[in-house]
Amino acid sequence: KEKIPAEAAWELIRGATKVTVAKGKKLLEWNPATDNPELILASVMGPSGNLRAPTWRIDNEFLIGFHEEHYQQRFG
Repeated sequence: KEKIPAEAAWELIRGATKVTVAKGKKLLEWNPATDNPELILASVMGPSGNLRAPTWRIDNEFLIGFHEEHYQQRFG
């Protein structure tokens, strides 16, 4: 279990083609190349100030947070 603060989290995700964030029953999709970095970071950071878990990197995309339906679609 590795703690990743906001600055390091942005370095990880800023080059991604897509960042999908699960928050409760909602899914948010971000494009770091065009979307506001502050809004992206607000959605990917947990209350402890670290990158939310679980975080998956799949090729050049990130999936952050748990959403069972999206996991089933993505992973089968």
